[in-house]
Amino acid sequence: MKKKYNNKIADRMDRLSESITIAITTLSRELKENGKDVLSFSAGEPDFGTPQVIKDAAIKALQDNDTRYTAVEGTPNTRKAIVQKLKRDNNLDYDISDIIVSVGAKHSLFNIFQAYIEDGDEVIIPAPYWVTYPELVKYSGGTVVEIITDDKSSFKITPKQLKNAITPKSKILVLTTPSNPTGSVYSKEELTALADVLKDTNITVISDEMYEKLVYGDTNFTAVASINNDMFERTITVNGLSKSVAMTGWRFGYLASKNKNLIKAMKKLQSQSTSNINSITQAAAIVALNGDADKDIKNMRKEFEKRRDIACELMNKIDGLSVEKPDGAFYLFVNIKEISNDSMEFSKGLLEEVGVAVVPGVAFGLEGYFRMSFATDEATIKEGVSRIKKFILDFKS
Repeated sequence: MKKKYNNKIADRMDRLSESITIAITTLSRELKENGKDVLSFSAGEPDFGTPQVIKDAAIKALQDNDTRYTAVEGTPNTRKAIVQKLKRDNNLDYDISDIIVSVGAKHSLFNIFQAYIEDGDEVIIPAPYWVTYPELVKYSGGTVVEIITDDKSSFKITPKQLKNAITPKSKILVLTTPSNPTGSVYSKEELTALADVLKDTNITVISDEMYEKLVYGDTNFTAVASINNDMFERTITVNGLSKSVAMTGWRFGYLASKNKNLIKAMKKLQSQSTSNINSITQAAAIVALNGDADKDIKNMRKEFEKRRDIACELMNKIDGLSVEKPDGAFYLFVNIKEISNDSMEFSKGLLEEVGVAVVPGVAFGLEGYFRMSFATDEATIKEGVSRIKKFILDFKS
């Protein structure tokens, strides 16, 4: 008898769920390719091109044959540019030995959780949250502890909520400012109050600051690690260039941490998985990190703010829907509780009936909402909201 090979997939893969955001984006793309008129507001991707100054740096790197392996954690020049950026923009003092460059911020987060979490460790995550956080925690053997927020608190946790969530098993708190999916931004005072709760604990903070350059109006961004020395020592800062300078496909992320043991462990893990990220991206990233694309960022931010204002005004005119004007990022997190408390069914109906792709709130851990990206042109935003209004009227009737 022919021998059967054991091709059973590892049990740990059952801990992971498919990203609903990516699934909806893929479905909407397939529908468009098959001729359906679909307006997609699901992807978290700027519709601008990467600034020319960055592309020119990449071309130069190619012409200079800068195409070899680099150090696993990134070239010294890349990490030096990150150190200088963190000092200049955030008043944070790191050494290049505190920096690791990875294949996007998602890769940085994966490495952190794999290196840091053991079975049973609790990770506190405010909800709504970016879809990947709980998946990486579960894959790493940790337990997710959610803190539920809503639009009444601008989707931000309070010191009391944080204190109540802490147990002897708490190991990590994940903070995202500005937030995906809500666009909420923690003020310096709010972060200081949370820091007071953490002061006598052993909890590490992961601060995802991917959208730091995209804040609007009078809102100021405050880096979590800059609050005080205690927070500086306990915080792992995660960032990248995907959103701020439209480098999503370039895959450039990084982290900064004073925890030498963590840095050593993550270098070891990355050396046996991806090794270094590609050398061309690193060379191009230096230009962005040094501020040479700041004018482009300013122009993008100005356009995003204009789109935000238009989208919010139109959405709040639809009977049964409401949305807080976000202070950062490029998403609306729309309250649909008067219409439906099944965001998946609602979002599916939107896509099938009027060709509008959004992401259901349940994907972010909070029912009764959907996320809509306004990283697209004004005409598309206006047409999309018009279709949503039509869908709501039909939904009610």
